[in-house]
Amino acid sequence: MDLTERCAIAQRIAEEAGELALGYFQRPDSLRIDRKGHQDFVSQADREVERLVRTRLAEAFPDDGIVGEEDAPVAGTSGFTWVIDPIDGTTNFINAIPAWTVVLAGVSGGKTQVGVIHDPCHEETFLAIRGEGATLNGERLVAPSGLTLKDGTTGIGFSNRVGTEGVMLLMQDILNKGGIFLRNASGALSIAYVAAGRLLGYVEEHMNAWDCLAAQLIVEEAGGGVEDQNADAMIKTGGRVVVGVPGVFEELVRLSDAAFGGSDR
Repeated sequence: MDLTERCAIAQRIAEEAGELALGYFQRPDSLRIDRKGHQDFVSQADREVERLVRTRLAEAFPDDGIVGEEDAPVAGTSGFTWVIDPIDGTTNFINAIPAWTVVLAGVSGGKTQVGVIHDPCHEETFLAIRGEGATLNGERLVAPSGLTLKDGTTGIGFSNRVGTEGVMLLMQDILNKGGIFLRNASGALSIAYVAAGRLLGYVEEHMNAWDCLAAQLIVEEAGGGVEDQNADAMIKTGGRVVVGVPGVFEELVRLSDAAFGGSDR
């Protein structure tokens, strides 16, 4: 099965999953919510949506592996692995904030080959196939160039797996450069917004693979800058994420190195 067909099937799965999630989102009082850690929540919707995605992937790609945020990984024999986040932005989701998304990334040979990010609240679907470009609702994405940190907003994420010192330094440095920052609590959506030119870049000291791989491919295929990483290593341990539009990306790498003490790639 070629990547185009894989991407089309993954898009259909993401859209079905998004419809299921949206039903829960519209009935917040009915949600059962558990706390996994500091500012880290999981809802009944996360579990049900991941179960649906896993079932559909197993039906369509029985030989592929599956790695997801909520359940145990499934080994495959094809050399192709799906990395999924049923609801990226759970904190937003459980607080009725319409900034969350369904994420699927297809990985082989240490590289993300397919990326799908579906935002049901705004009926937006970001897609990328390695070597074939990125789209938003079928329209080609091209990351803008010729911009500086003063020309827009940079997305910043925070992980409870690291301390607060680095992100505080980074925010101060961005402000000192004449920029401004945003945290919308959905890393995947924020990174995809870089490909669409809505954000200048996105930085997070540590991200899990299911939060970033699909979106990083979308930025790369839109012509933006993405730090070179091995997708298999990211699946195992996660790592630093820096993406940006051309020109701004290089500045964000420098600022991230200064704030975080170098990359953990």
